Order: sequence, then C-alpha cells, then structure tokens
Amino acid sequence: MTIAEEIQNLIDPTPEVSAKLHGESSNIPDTPSRIVKSLISKDKAIQEESFNTYESFKNGGNLENNRTRLYTTMTNTFYNLATDFYEYGWGNSFHFSRRCKGELFETSIARHENNLFRSAGIKEGDKVLDVGCGVGGPARECVRFTGAHVIGINNNDYQLEKARKYAKISGQESNSEFVKGDFLNMPFPDNTFDAVYAIEATCHAPELYSVYKEMFRVLKPGGKFAIYEWCITKDFSSDNKLHSSIIKRIEYGNGIPKLYSTDRCLADVEKCGFKLEFSKDISEISVQGNLPWYTDLFQDYFNFSSFRSMAKTKLGIAALTYMLGFLTFIKILPKSAYEVNNLLYDAAKACVDGSANNIFTPMFQVVAHKPKN
Repeated sequence: MTIAEEIQNLIDPTPEVSAKLHGESSNIPDTPSRIVKSLISKDKAIQEESFNTYESFKNGGNLENNRTRLYTTMTNTFYNLATDFYEYGWGNSFHFSRRCKGELFETSIARHENNLFRSAGIKEGDKVLDVGCGVGGPARECVRFTGAHVIGINNNDYQLEKARKYAKISGQESNSEFVKGDFLNMPFPDNTFDAVYAIEATCHAPELYSVYKEMFRVLKPGGKFAIYEWCITKDFSSDNKLHSSIIKRIEYGNGIPKLYSTDRCLADVEKCGFKLEFSKDISEISVQGNLPWYTDLFQDYFNFSSFRSMAKTKLGIAALTYMLGFLTFIKILPKSAYEVNNLLYDAAKACVDGSANNIFTPMFQVVAHKPKN
C-alpha cells in the first residue's frame, strides 16, 4: 500500500499516472484554444480522480497532519491539475512581483528574479541550484542574467517535461539541467553548489527547517542562500476567525501543506547553521507610483497590452470560466476542469484578502551564507 492509499479514494501521482493523465498535452497553453486543447487531451477519468484526491486535503479529520505527512501527494496532484492554468494566465515563472507603473508584467517578473540572483552573488560559471524550479522560468532567466549553470530540482514529472522543453526552445540545454527529486532528500552530494535559491517554492514543504537544512547541506562553504518565501506576517492572529479562514484558503488553493510565520522562517534559517545577511518583506510599496504585487491577479475589464494581460482581466477570467463551464456541460471536458479553474480563482482572491488584512506576504526575502568553517 502506498502512502496515498492510507486515505480513502486517493490516487498516487506516480510518473505512470502523470504520463497517462497528460498524454501528449505538454504544449504551451498560452491562448484559450491551446489551453482547451491541452485539457481535452487529458485522461478524463484520471483528471476526475486527481481532483477528488486533491479535495480530500480540504476536508476531513486530522487535516493538517494529512497535508504535512502526504505533502508530495498533495503538491504533485495540485500541480498536475493547475500547471496548464498557471502557464495560460501567468507565463512560465510561477511567482509574483512588484511592478512599477507603466512597466510590463514580464519585465517586472524578470526584475524580481534578477534582484534575488544579485543578492545571492551569482556570477558567470557558478553552479547554482533552483529549489522547486517549476517549469524552469526563473532558471532560464538566471542563465541569461548571470551566465551560471543552473540545475533545477522538482518532484513533478509534468513540470519537468515542460522545463526541458522550454530549455530546448531557448537554446539553453547545455546551461541548465532539470532533475527529479524531493527537496527534503536531494539527490546531490554535500557541498555541491556555489549558490542556492528558491522563489515561492519552499512553502510547499511540510515544514521549513527540513528543506532549508538540505539547501545548507548541498551548498559549498561560503556560498549564498537566497529565497522569496510565502509567510504569515506578524499582524496575523490565530484568534481572529477571518484571519484563520483566509490563511486556510491560501493554503488549500495553492497546494501548501501549512504556512509559517516570518519569525519561524528566520529561526529555521539560522537553526540550519546559516549566517543571516538580510531579511525583509518586500511586498510593501516603498516607491510612489508602484503597483501592489497582486495587481495582475485581477485587472480592469480591458487590457490589450498583450494576450496574457487580457486573460487576467475580469472579462478574460469570465470568458474562460464560461467557456469551461459550457464545455463541461456538453461533456467535452470533465467537471473537474471547471472546478480547478474555480479553485484557482478563489485562491487568487484569498491571496488578495491576505494582503488586504496585512497577514500574508508571498515575498519575504531572506539572504544568508554558509560559514566557511
């Protein structure tokens, strides 16, 4: 019996299950027709079972323990369901960024990544680890910006397939590698990398210390550790029912076993042996005219600067929702495709609610180094 089968009706997202679910659907779903084509090409029965599996992490007894104990099942199932939607609405870097007024979305994403690479001191020729690399967007930007050789680790087969495909399209096959592995048990020797970074990814760990400890282990002495972490802020109160409800919605809607506080994040970084250099919640607007990090989640009704910008408008979101609803009604798509879209919509609203109540940040930046002795 696999660990996923310990809870009734769970389907374990093994490589075989992932391959059967997605089939030949690893195209780039950057238009309505392409995302629909990708969703239609999936195995409908496994898609339904996968959604039912994910729903089991929303309700039921001993919920937090199940999420943390079965974190690989939870997170892999989530990304099997959500990756196409993320690519459609967000591109191939699955993270937020602060944006200047008049700045293109794609430019702000690259600037946010480069800020972290700069803080990590990454330079040409360095061997660098991207922890939780997604479909490889930040890794490819790191190669372009620094000239380093970047290895991305990810436990999701579908995303790894896409990351390698994107690297080939970008001509970066010799400058990047994408390795399957659990970031709590990385398949790398001690003292391998000149720098390690993670962009809104280690929040998928059941607890932060274990993943930070692995990052410490594989980092060379003197090397730097740099992350953007999803955290609960100091304004959160566990006695406040609204606060607790928002955090639960953020966790469930984003495949996160449990969110931790900024204080816990820093304590775990130092507990691993890192020497802290810098920490700051950079989600706060510090320059007049800058836009909040959540601006691109819900734009105005019209935005024709790019198709992806249009997809994120209220009109674009409504159009996709109605289209998926219709295709579900006529049984071209399984009901789960429509439900995943709704799940991600509520997750986005929960993130905005978390920011509005000053209890959540997706960009708590931490920079530290591993002592030389």
